[in-house]
Amino acid sequence: MIAINGRFLTQGMTGVQRFATEIVAAADALCVAGEWPAARVLHPLGARDAGLRGFRAEAVGTRGGQAWEQIDLARAVGGDFLVNLGNTAPIFAGARQAVVIHDAGAFDTPESYSFAFRTWYRLLQKRLARGGARVLTVSEFSRGRIAAALGVDEAMIGVLPEGGEHVLRVAADGAVLARHGLEPARYALVVGNPAAHKNLSALSAAAEVLGQHGLVLAVAGAADPAVFRAGGGVAAEAARVLGRVSDAELRALYENALCLIFPSRYEGFGLPPLEAMVCGCPVVAAHAGAVPEVCGPAALWFDPAQPATLREALVRLIEEDGLREGMRGAGLARAAEFTWERAARALLSLIEDRLA
Repeated sequence: MIAINGRFLTQGMTGVQRFATEIVAAADALCVAGEWPAARVLHPLGARDAGLRGFRAEAVGTRGGQAWEQIDLARAVGGDFLVNLGNTAPIFAGARQAVVIHDAGAFDTPESYSFAFRTWYRLLQKRLARGGARVLTVSEFSRGRIAAALGVDEAMIGVLPEGGEHVLRVAADGAVLARHGLEPARYALVVGNPAAHKNLSALSAAAEVLGQHGLVLAVAGAADPAVFRAGGGVAAEAARVLGRVSDAELRALYENALCLIFPSRYEGFGLPPLEAMVCGCPVVAAHAGAVPEVCGPAALWFDPAQPATLREALVRLIEEDGLREGMRGAGLARAAEFTWERAARALLSLIEDRLA
């Protein structure tokens, strides 16, 4: 039988938890249809309801966090094959498990993480690979970087891209626009956090060119308003820091934006660009990490090390007739290639040999 590490059900919703939530929901639906084997989702006490219909949720152990995962989860697995979806896994489960490592950020961009965090991730992930765990990831870019970091053959790492249709599950809350003084197609959206690799400091150039055209830069997430205030002038006036937004608000922001600007210089996958394309929002992105795999020819690209190229891309989007509508159509077509059902089927195919 399959056991699934349900620690994500006690964590806040970031990209990794979104991946785990959606792929488990898709696999659960396939199980109901008889197309995925039965599984139990093992989680700590106090976890949120996963809404399972085919799988069985079980609270195990008394601990929380890493202690729960390394001790309580390892004990509860028994003879089942364990699937871990969020970068970490119990060392003592050995080779009878798979772990999805989303990127090699702890090795490649150490400045984005605390010393304790990156040290633990490096030690744990190397130990898991040496112990024979089936290593999976979400892009070809991440496969190459993880193989180099862990010292394993790329061919031994399986790839299962993510999906983006979850963003359509909730009705759009358009009130978020009025609350922040935003008008449809009169703002460019950024979704990110202030981690170093997210490259939000590059956005001052974007705010400046938008302000010159009477447009606004709206930044959703935990961004620092000081990034824009420091430069003053047009950039400071054109930037609106929205803070954290709900899924319903995010959908409305995507659907009404001139475009999504995604400046990150390192991504294991790049979920916001995919969510944007699902909503018909054109994407202007840094040509870096795994994002080119996700967006392909549907995006406008810029060099994250050269802010002038971001300005040029935005001017082109604003001034070139028909470009925005063409990008909307191309993005919708591209996004249709990525679904959570497809990801769940890929996950099963990648662990079937270990289940025998």
